[in-house]
Amino acid sequence: MTHSAKIMLLGEIGVGKTSLANRFVFDRFETNYKTTIGVNVLTHDIVLPPELGGEKMRLVLWDTDGDFGETLFASTYILGAAGAIVVSDATRPASIERMFKLADAFATRLPGRPIACVVNKTDLSHHGAISLPTQSPREILRTSARTGDGVAMLFRTIGSAIHRRGL
Repeated sequence: MTHSAKIMLLGEIGVGKTSLANRFVFDRFETNYKTTIGVNVLTHDIVLPPELGGEKMRLVLWDTDGDFGETLFASTYILGAAGAIVVSDATRPASIERMFKLADAFATRLPGRPIACVVNKTDLSHHGAISLPTQSPREILRTSARTGDGVAMLFRTIGSAIHRRGL
């Protein structure tokens, strides 16, 4: 039997949440931008690393509308989430600060769940040279949905963390 885990994709409008999900699930990048309205749900199976048993895990990705902001944490959408991927845009420094706030709000609402903070669009930011806080409160992963860099690792990392915590 495959274990399932609900993962919330959070972040401002246009940071690339849908693009990351599409790159991971369908291995494609769409150049036509369509804003997510409400929530899109996608599933994709990963194989956990051998040290975690090498079994299959189904990731149920809840790709949220960036307009939700912190009101999402009072909604039923968040219930049952095993973890979150909080996305920012390498070309929009203000979205990085917002990423930390959303990650903190998720941690407050669902303590003990893994959170992956992601700076996406690194292919557009002079080779990923982004100014990040020197005392970053969380580990930050870098991805490019366009090129696929770091995307599979991001989802394997969050899936493995969820498995380790027994969620």
